Amino acid sequence: MFLVTAMIQPQKFEEVKKALFEADIHKMTVTSVKGCGQQKGYEESFRGVASEVNLINKIRLDIAVNKEYIDPTVDAIIKGARTETIGDGKIFITELKECIRIRTGEKGHDAIG
Repeated sequence: MFLVTAMIQPQKFEEVKKALFEADIHKMTVTSVKGCGQQKGYEESFRGVASEVNLINKIRLDIAVNKEYIDPTVDAIIKGARTETIGDGKIFITELKECIRIRTGEKGHDAIG
């Protein structure tokens, strides 16, 4: 069992979601987050006052998958999110120690579905 976490540009979310659905991946948690990386931010001016914006709006996707779904999940995220410019995002894959479905009490592989 693994957790695939992706940070993507907000405007690419619908394309990523469509690519995931086409790959038969329908379960995900979506969070609006702010962060910075290589993109580093930008400067903007409001009423003559310049300010640096270094935390960029991003969408965080968390998708718990069994081993056989890691590659299709990663491929779908890349397919939907890639613009080939700085700020496309990152994908992290972490191993899950346990997963328990609250409704049924199922554990492990069966709980992820």
